[in-house]
Amino acid sequence: MANSPSGDSMLDRLVRILDSFDANNPSLSVSSLSRRADIPKATMYRLLDELVSHDLLARDDSGNVRLGLRLWELANRSATTQDLRTAAMPFMEDINQLIGQNTQLSVLHQDEVLIIERLSRPGSVVNQANVAGRMPVHRTSMGMALLAFSRPEAIQGFLQRHQELMAATHPNFRAEMVEIRRNGFASFDGFIDPETTGAAVPILDESGYQIAVLSVVVPRGSETLPSVALALRTAARGISRALGARASG
Repeated sequence: MANSPSGDSMLDRLVRILDSFDANNPSLSVSSLSRRADIPKATMYRLLDELVSHDLLARDDSGNVRLGLRLWELANRSATTQDLRTAAMPFMEDINQLIGQNTQLSVLHQDEVLIIERLSRPGSVVNQANVAGRMPVHRTSMGMALLAFSRPEAIQGFLQRHQELMAATHPNFRAEMVEIRRNGFASFDGFIDPETTGAAVPILDESGYQIAVLSVVVPRGSETLPSVALALRTAARGISRALGARASG
C-alpha cells in the first residue's frame, strides 16, 4: 500500500482513524479525529469521504463522525469469535438468569481484555464492561484469570512488557497466579468500582490453557461468591465441551 508524503502508509492511517474511537469517544468531530489520529485536517476530510462511502465510518446530523455499520458486519464474520459466542451463549443465558447480574465473555488481545459479548440484566450492579470495549488486565478478574491460564511463554512475555506496572500493582504476582489456578477462578474487590466484586473463570482448550473467560460482577461482600464461582466453572466447562464438539464436527 502506497505511503503518504509523511512516510506512513494509508493502512497505518486507516488503523489510526479507527483506533481513535472508543467507549468514551464513540463520536468525534473532524478536528478531534484529525488530532487523535495525527492526520492533517485537509487529508482527513478526503479520507473521510472515502471511508463514509464504504460505510466504514458514518456522519451524524451534527457533522460528527462515528464507526459505520459495515465494521460491525465485518467483525461478526470472524470465525473465531463467532464460534466462541455461539457456543457460549446458551451458558451465558443460564448464568444471567441464575445469578441475576450482567454476564461477560472476554478474550486476551494485545495485552488487554477484549469484551466480545455481554448479557445485561435490569437492576444489576455497576459494570464497566462494554461489547468491543477493552479493559486492563491488571485491574480485572477477567484479565488475571486469562493471564493465569495462559501458556508460560505468554505470561513471561506479558511480564516483560509490563514489568513496572505489574510490580507496582501485583507485588505478589506469582503467588496470585498460583492461587487463581488452584481455585479455578479469579475475583477482585473494588478494583474498577468500589462497590462491586468481579469473578471470572477461564474457558480452557484441550491442553488446559485459556481460550476466553466467562465473568460476572456482583455486589461487594456478597456471600454468594462461592456459588457464583461454582456456577461459572460449570458453565465454562460446558462451553469448552461445546467448542471441542464444533472443532471435531
